[in-house]
Amino acid sequence: MYIPKAFKLNDQAVIEQVIKENGFATLFSQYNGKPAATHLPLMLDKDSRYLYGHFARPNSQWKDIEGQTVLAVFQGPHSYISPTWYETETAVPTWNYLSVHVYGSVELIDEEKSTLAALRELIDKYEDPDSTYNLNEVDSDYIDGLRKGIQAFRIRIIDIEGKAKLSQNHPKERQERVAEQLAKSEHTNDKLIARWMTSQLMNNS
Repeated sequence: MYIPKAFKLNDQAVIEQVIKENGFATLFSQYNGKPAATHLPLMLDKDSRYLYGHFARPNSQWKDIEGQTVLAVFQGPHSYISPTWYETETAVPTWNYLSVHVYGSVELIDEEKSTLAALRELIDKYEDPDSTYNLNEVDSDYIDGLRKGIQAFRIRIIDIEGKAKLSQNHPKERQERVAEQLAKSEHTNDKLIARWMTSQLMNNS
């Protein structure tokens, strides 16, 4: 990923925050000598050494992925930035965004306990805290059939790159104007970018 110095994320905690808040990733690998990609949720372990996930078995991407160095892309919020928000007419449109790229080596997981543990972690993360859903109460035959239909895996993390393009290459006053305009928007992505920009401005003040 091309990362100008001003946009590079160096704080590991912030990188992990982007991953956890945007866990529906795109996983790239090679299949039969061609690029392949699958959109799927990935879980970062507590020590940030592995990502966990699973493929649907009919998805052929998993069949030769073991041992490959793969790329998982976590796309954070992103927003169009209008030049009309600047105090000058000498400007062009741009895009503000956050993204994290994780590189690693894939290991397939076939143990039943490990597969079910990964499913439970996924449910615990995304199910509403007040939800009455309990995986332990689901019919065991149904769960067994479901487990046979997926291929669990983990990615041993080799490298992580994080980018936060939040108008850092512009004067503070312009950054404030952009954040103010984004905060007025009805779109969730715009509001999230506004919050990231505001947080950045506060940290740099």
